[in-house]
Amino acid sequence: MLRYICRRILIIIPMLLAIIFIICGIMELTPGEPARLILGTNATQEAVDQLTVKLGYDKPFLVRYANYVLDAFQGDLGASWQTDRSVFSEVAARFPTTIRLALFAIVLAVLIGIPLGVLAAVKQYSVFDGVGTAMAMLMASIPSFWLAMMLIILFSVHLGWLPSYGASTFAHYILPSVAMACPEIAVLLRFTRSTMLESIRQDYVRTARAKGQREGIVIFDHALKNALLPVVTVTGTEFCGLLGGVVTIETIFSINGIGLLIYNSILSKDVPMVTGCAVFLATTVMLMMLCIDIIYAFIDPRIKARYAKSGKGGR
Repeated sequence: MLRYICRRILIIIPMLLAIIFIICGIMELTPGEPARLILGTNATQEAVDQLTVKLGYDKPFLVRYANYVLDAFQGDLGASWQTDRSVFSEVAARFPTTIRLALFAIVLAVLIGIPLGVLAAVKQYSVFDGVGTAMAMLMASIPSFWLAMMLIILFSVHLGWLPSYGASTFAHYILPSVAMACPEIAVLLRFTRSTMLESIRQDYVRTARAKGQREGIVIFDHALKNALLPVVTVTGTEFCGLLGGVVTIETIFSINGIGLLIYNSILSKDVPMVTGCAVFLATTVMLMMLCIDIIYAFIDPRIKARYAKSGKGGR
């Protein structure tokens, strides 16, 4: 198991370096001279040249990339061009809001999608299966931004039940969480249904039924436990996707998280802030994927057996 974890950790390093390179490369291709963007069009060329040297943009791209990587691994993501504040402190202050929003959305998706998927598989070709499949197709086809605006119009403007902006109370998270959760419900419903159908058709399930086990025990103790193994991975992957997709939802609901920070930084062409937010989110997603791999290794005995066997063979 230790070898499995170490291999997953070592994979993160080159992937993170590649992600930083891609992000820095994209920002390098952004039109406009950084010093001129900061000082404005009325600044003298001498002042622009001095600021260019101060920012390090007089050096080649690879040198600046290497310096950024070294600083990033020490927790220094630079300073904002607009506010001159530390990028890391700005991102860290807004990260809890974003992580709460993503958590609420994925919990809602799990509580609705997985039970509906199990029900659709157990009652295959019934009304429950048909309604669940239709619901999944409908939720998957609705864009989150459109659903978010419709929810605001209905529950905030017309009914006045829920707030439409901010994130100061639990009620503020309900509408954005629902808007983010709907596509994830569709994914989990369809995936749980397919894995559950495959598990139900296995020999050990037929054996359990032949021994006279109650249907509830057969479904939940035998079929569901094995069917949920790949669902765990999909749930973690969808959660990571939610973190990366909060820009639209946070902008619509004016939630002061990383997504809104990225949006405002793009509008103001604050390159260090955009780069720092992207690197921070990429690092967070990769660490979460590592945790998912470790959890999956603990709940799947096949992975433990494979690495235990390879460890013995190496001695």
